[in-house]
Amino acid sequence: MTRTSTSSAPGAQLARPAAPKGPAAEQAYEAIRDRIFSGALGENDRVTEADLAESLNMSRTPVREAVKRLLLEGLLTRDAGPGLRVVALADDEVMQIFEIRMMLEGYAARRAATRALPEEAIELRRLAELMAHHVPPRSEKDFRIIADSNKAFHSLVLEAARSSRLKAMLSVVVHLALVTRTFRMYSEEDMRRSARHHLDISDAIVARAPDWAELAMATHLQAAADLAKADKERADER
Repeated sequence: MTRTSTSSAPGAQLARPAAPKGPAAEQAYEAIRDRIFSGALGENDRVTEADLAESLNMSRTPVREAVKRLLLEGLLTRDAGPGLRVVALADDEVMQIFEIRMMLEGYAARRAATRALPEEAIELRRLAELMAHHVPPRSEKDFRIIADSNKAFHSLVLEAARSSRLKAMLSVVVHLALVTRTFRMYSEEDMRRSARHHLDISDAIVARAPDWAELAMATHLQAAADLAKADKERADER
């Protein structure tokens, strides 16, 4: 897996994914990332920037910027020549990602419980209720609403934590969209449990209860980690 580099200078910080240079680069980034998380681009699949640009009907420039970001995030790696390869995550790496998320997002929820603006707390509750309303999903539209609301919910918790350093650390280790990959293999009960977790997290933040918020977030992510591990084990058996 591609690793972020560090400088030998005193006080050097980990390199973090560069922000895309424009809307087209952001669109390319999200499109390629979604293909990876949905499985359309499978682990160890090989592609080139030219292939990606053609399939996205885009020029090479925004695709090149998107690829730089995906390389830093460890979702792609370079083979010899112009080739790119989708990184295959080992079982331990998948669990590491979730363990880091539990620590960082649990801390984010704790901070959000004492720092969220009233309108942010209300919006978190609205998003949690929206997800619950569409569970279990009966259509592609339901899946999209749940996935989009989930992404917005976790992003808003992070925003409400009021910590640019925490936000930067999470951008290095994991993208919040990783969770959209797991929704497709959730059972109906798994989906209902996830919806209850989001309601618990929002309730804790509305109640200004940091211990409860941190525990609710950790419980939610532990459940997602267990499902991701089971999914990975099934894939390895095939």
